[in-house]
Amino acid sequence: MRVNSPKKEVLPKPYFFVYFVASMEDSAVYVSLEFTPNPNTLKYSVNRKLLDQGAANFVKKEDAEKRSPLAFKLLLVEGISGVMIGKDFVTITKTEEGDWDHVHKSASDTIEKHLTAGETVVINELLNQLSNQNASEIEKRIQKVLDDEIRPAVAMDGGDVSLDRFEDGVAYLYMQGSCAGCPSATMTLKMGIETKLKAQIPELIEVVQI
Repeated sequence: MRVNSPKKEVLPKPYFFVYFVASMEDSAVYVSLEFTPNPNTLKYSVNRKLLDQGAANFVKKEDAEKRSPLAFKLLLVEGISGVMIGKDFVTITKTEEGDWDHVHKSASDTIEKHLTAGETVVINELLNQLSNQNASEIEKRIQKVLDDEIRPAVAMDGGDVSLDRFEDGVAYLYMQGSCAGCPSATMTLKMGIETKLKAQIPELIEVVQI
């Protein structure tokens, strides 16, 4: 079955007038659509800081309801099966049956209205968990490489990579957002992430996706 891609929004003319109005409303929330390498995900960049660090991934409504009001609203939209909240973007994953036009319009409207109203994005308890304060020394070293050299790159495509744990020379990683289910995710994990981590973490033998 053919899936329709989201329609590109066309700016009304005259362009200079639109730009002038936007520049006068610095406090307004802007949501811009970006396509990702994963055909079932879309990335929405916003002019707001949503998280100080890391990313929060949600695939279950009951989990999102307790931890992220924004993710919960998005998961209520028919056709959305996953939500990842990053530093200044939100990535949504569509079900196979979902309609792109409905998903795109509902997602962008929900994000804009939620942020404009100044509502909570994620609860404080989740923010504390993302800080990874209880990690071991080697886990902190792995996390630093991920944060400094890997996550910014994958975030550009609406994805994220986070460390679950390090055991017996193996780093267990979560591939989230557009990285989850992406056709090139396995190559990115082994040829890119594993190679870079091994070069800086001698104790590392292998990375495994969970």
